[in-house]
Amino acid sequence: MVGKKSGKALRDEGLERTDNNMDLSSWPQVAAINQKNYYTDYLKRDDQYLAFRLANEEARIKMTKTAKDRDRALAMAKSNEAEAEAEADGDANMEDAEDTPTETAGSKVIVIHVGSQNLRIGLSSDALPKTMPMVIARKSTTNESEDQEEPKPKRFKRDDGTDEDPERVFGPEWSSQYTTMASDLKARMKANKRRMLPNPKEGVVNFNRKQSPEVISEHNDPERVEWTELETPPQEYIIGQPALRIPDTSKPRYKLFWPIQNGWCNERDYESKRMLFLDISLILEEAIKGHLGLRSKKDWAQYSCVFVIPDLYEKSYVTQVLEMLMREFGFSRVCFIQESLAATFGAGFTSACVVDIGAQKTSICCVEEGMCIENSRVNLKMGGNDVTETFIKMMLHDHFPYADINLWRRYDYLLAEELKKNLCTMDEAKVSPQAFDFHLRVSGQDTQKHNFKAFDEGHLAPMGFFEPTIFDNSHKLDGRRKLIEKSVDIYDGQPNDPTSAAQSEIMTALAPPLPSNGRANGESQSTAPDVQATPGRPQQSSALGRIQEQEATPRSSVAGSPAPETAGTPQAGGAGTPAVTAPTSQPARPAVEYRDDILPVFPLDNAILTSIAHAARSDEKKMRDFIGGIMVVGGGSLTNELHAFLEARLKALRPGFQKEIMIGVPPRDLDAQVVVWKGASIFGKLSGTNDSWIGKLEYDRLGHRLMAYKCMWAY
Repeated sequence: MVGKKSGKALRDEGLERTDNNMDLSSWPQVAAINQKNYYTDYLKRDDQYLAFRLANEEARIKMTKTAKDRDRALAMAKSNEAEAEAEADGDANMEDAEDTPTETAGSKVIVIHVGSQNLRIGLSSDALPKTMPMVIARKSTTNESEDQEEPKPKRFKRDDGTDEDPERVFGPEWSSQYTTMASDLKARMKANKRRMLPNPKEGVVNFNRKQSPEVISEHNDPERVEWTELETPPQEYIIGQPALRIPDTSKPRYKLFWPIQNGWCNERDYESKRMLFLDISLILEEAIKGHLGLRSKKDWAQYSCVFVIPDLYEKSYVTQVLEMLMREFGFSRVCFIQESLAATFGAGFTSACVVDIGAQKTSICCVEEGMCIENSRVNLKMGGNDVTETFIKMMLHDHFPYADINLWRRYDYLLAEELKKNLCTMDEAKVSPQAFDFHLRVSGQDTQKHNFKAFDEGHLAPMGFFEPTIFDNSHKLDGRRKLIEKSVDIYDGQPNDPTSAAQSEIMTALAPPLPSNGRANGESQSTAPDVQATPGRPQQSSALGRIQEQEATPRSSVAGSPAPETAGTPQAGGAGTPAVTAPTSQPARPAVEYRDDILPVFPLDNAILTSIAHAARSDEKKMRDFIGGIMVVGGGSLTNELHAFLEARLKALRPGFQKEIMIGVPPRDLDAQVVVWKGASIFGKLSGTNDSWIGKLEYDRLGHRLMAYKCMWAY
């Protein structure tokens, strides 16, 4: 056994143990966590959020400033104590007046409402906004009418000069539906004891076939158009109304781009996401400089911005717009407001069902006490432009004298919009053969005056809101998700955009069966709709039937009667709307929420009732409140007598609410097109009580994550 070495021997060999009180490592030592009593207050207090901390700090600074100003005012008034108090109060009142949100915010807040066709912009202190087309014309080798293979819509002529058969040009399916709608209108007018001439359609067609244009020289035309003159050298791009007045045969050619289409970013006509948002920023920049007079970008840092977004928005679009407004435009503060909420602000309503009919989309949402009810939000991809196209298509079907009309051409598009505004009406009393005229003005050519007759086209075209299969919906999904990916959650990869039970109900009704097994959740092969076919009416109305079925059960149970085997047939709709049954024995189809291959186009009256049903959730009082407070806004709602017609359709669908159903209009004779902008401008003045402003400092630190804390709704 080896003996133990002495301390001296270890020291001589360098093996002696020494303790110099030094740590084994310079890396910080963390004490073990007590697993029994583990607790943390991380992100559990408001002062741990930068957004709340900055807001509290701003309020504290403002309170300190007010106190100092009051003390200074008291110190300056020494001669008379009474006058000193009066002056102190006066100074304090003047200071309060300077800090009044209405004055300060009103003159330094820019309100922007971007639409598919028009941009509305102005200061919050303005009574009405400035409106300009949301379009930009860029230099190109061809214009938009030369790029399109098939003009929309257009009637062709044979080689001998005679008109082609309309049914052959427009297709037998569309012609058949148009004829059916005309027959239904005729039967409805006869039932309402309205006198009609014999064979009115044939008389209109024969009159139109005989017409030839009258030529008016340019110097004799008092309303000749001022066309946009190109500079030398030509501009790279032209924005707004001047872009629509560029001659189609200009040298060089210009091509129109509409960055927003159908309420979505226009991915069909753009090749890159950068160019798409560049055009949006150029249009906004030109509007701020031209219409608001803020020529220097250095001054923009003194201004705040209120930006209106859709109720069912896409987060990728909102975050991109936020970055543009903060980084590129350099605004001091930015906040967002949803369209329907802004509409109630503009109209002064506390609760309402807002129906916003725009140029290319229709949004429906129930608003209660300053909040959009999430599950009531509906977004339909149809609007006033569809009425314009369908109206011209119907006129061409009835041998419109100007057979060469092409809505891809700028002057023809403006002419079609003018004809729609003048002729379209939902008043059946005005449906009769009538003579009209219009002037065709083309750059470099003499003006042509055309005479024509119209019968029921002006009524049947806006009827497409209630029978949307008459609209041309074939190209609205082209290019979808080509440039902008769907926003997804960074943790679980699930879609991140807001959803709505009402929208899901409508999408489920329109959806074909899932392609995995050819049927959806137990549907038999015989009941599964054709994937290629356009959904028919019974399929569209099934959403309303299911909702009414859900509502019928609690009402019947109150009376003590047992629930029926099948859903009660909902109240009969207007002419052409079949009764709906939804058998409970068949399994329900799975809800459709996140499919981009389904176009949400649905009858307007059924969509409104679907939205209200999801907002009320079987609450009878809420149902009566919303159904009696329907407010229709937007440019597409300006069709004559649309409100009365919609009200009659809703009463026919729900006869149990005959007395409650009422369609309201914006108060104080406010233009329906600017109600949303007006509400956003009022919202911009509420700087004292509005906590949704996003400042530069917090955006630089947190970016778009701030939206979760700043928005008044669940972002």
